[in-house]
Amino acid sequence: MSAKRFFETTLASERIDELSASGAWPNRLLDERIDRWTAERAGEPVITDRFGTMTWGELGADIDAVSKGLLEIGVRPGTVVQLQLPNWRHFVVTAVACDRIGAVVNPVAPIFRHNELTVMSELGRPMVVVTADSYRGFKLAEMHAELRERCEWVTELVVVPSPETLQSDADGDESWLPEGAITWEDLVEEGRFSSYDRAAVDLCRPGPNDVCEMMFTSGTTGLPKGVMHTHNILSVAVDAFLDTVCEGLDPHPGAGAPQAYVTHMASTLGHQTGYLYGMRLPLYTGGHVVMQDVWDPVEFVGLIGQHRIQLSMGATPFLADVLNVDDLAGYDLSTWQRFLCAGAAIPRPVLERALELLPDCVVMPGWGMTETGLLTVGRPSDPLERRLTDGRAVDDNKVRVIDETGQAVTDAEGDLQCRGSALFAGYMAGREFTEQSWTEGWFDTGDRAVMNSDGYISIAGRTKDLVIRGGENVPVKEVEDVLLRHPGVGVVAIVAKPHERLGEIGCAFVQPVGEAPTLAELTEFLGDQQVTRQFWPEELVIVDEFPMTPSGKIQKYRLRERFDEERRCI
Repeated sequence: MSAKRFFETTLASERIDELSASGAWPNRLLDERIDRWTAERAGEPVITDRFGTMTWGELGADIDAVSKGLLEIGVRPGTVVQLQLPNWRHFVVTAVACDRIGAVVNPVAPIFRHNELTVMSELGRPMVVVTADSYRGFKLAEMHAELRERCEWVTELVVVPSPETLQSDADGDESWLPEGAITWEDLVEEGRFSSYDRAAVDLCRPGPNDVCEMMFTSGTTGLPKGVMHTHNILSVAVDAFLDTVCEGLDPHPGAGAPQAYVTHMASTLGHQTGYLYGMRLPLYTGGHVVMQDVWDPVEFVGLIGQHRIQLSMGATPFLADVLNVDDLAGYDLSTWQRFLCAGAAIPRPVLERALELLPDCVVMPGWGMTETGLLTVGRPSDPLERRLTDGRAVDDNKVRVIDETGQAVTDAEGDLQCRGSALFAGYMAGREFTEQSWTEGWFDTGDRAVMNSDGYISIAGRTKDLVIRGGENVPVKEVEDVLLRHPGVGVVAIVAKPHERLGEIGCAFVQPVGEAPTLAELTEFLGDQQVTRQFWPEELVIVDEFPMTPSGKIQKYRLRERFDEERRCI
């Protein structure tokens, strides 16, 4: 199925015409910008990661080779390429190479395991998977080799050796490479000696309204949904970020480009935050991104002075960790001017400490979804009270809060809806599933919020059964369904419990069968069932019975009420 066909099944052509004619969609491709920067800034740094620093010239050469290499192994416009890689340069190179030849990138966070990946693969049908041999002690390549036995549509598995593997494999025996897989260097060599020239590659160049990215997110059922974005939508998301978060921010000295910022990213590129603002934004502006594949606040504050980092973003735990670094005043943080804090509202004590300890850095709130990118954000000039909200809508987009009658309200809690140029092209499941999420032209976010008269929103909760742990959505129903297989679990409900550092953690309420299981027993069981570790509940409450609706559904809001006092204290 072509990328154009993907798009046509989910988004009406009227929207394309309207937003293109109004100028809201810029009708440009990221690849065009990269061609410019690789020519003008060939010797300047573009990526710093665990492998070292890569220049724009080196990036351009690798993109050229990998785009041709992908064509050699059968990738064509509309082909889905799944990337499960840490924050390494190989992710960036492959994603841009896919953009260039019209393929559809499916970014996947490195934390996902068999259960989640099987569902994603069955929905997205990737032809090629690019992954690491191992990451943080887990053998990703071996897992994908096992998955290939069930996912016959995956015809090629490309494996990137970690820096540790490259060090230990001095003889080059490639014992780390699963049978039937090819190495990253094999892919690059395919491109270097390819029969395709740049003119042939350009024949595959996509249009700005073709789908270029599909990222999975958990919905109200806990099942992954393939969120599709086009080149135009992603370009709008980057523009909105530059116009709001980067307002008044000067490019780094000697950049030679009007918005060439030095950006830091520790959130995974397999999440929309990392993909948009840790990868596409610095590539679009001709900047330099410093990536961490494992978050370490002490390392980060050292990187700020070393690389003159100006801009970073992440969930509240990232900021809280930085503020707790010993002898923070002893580090050179003078260039760090912006931190976008999204995923949960900034707790007042954290923001007040940031104002005290980071006088040169403006901490700004933001809210968004995989479906929307960053849709509301604070402004650099906002006073403290406004920074305790979740911001206001970015240009060309609107948000509103409606009551139970569907009327827009202010200063009252209701359902949050949005519309505009930054919203996604549709869900992979097709038009019917997509349209179920829209009401009279407004997208239903599933969040509850309050909007003030100035248009600033404050997220009050979610109608979805999700826990957002450190900015990562936990698919609650999926974990509950696995726990129900445990012989000691009769009924289970997982709800969000406030957590000072992570924002929220999962708390499992269990009505046992026979002797009550312990939390250790349940998490061991989830591990045996290959459920992603970050999705495991971190607290357990044993109950004799659950509060129920007349129709027999568990009233989760009543379970969450137990944590209200703790929530107010955070």
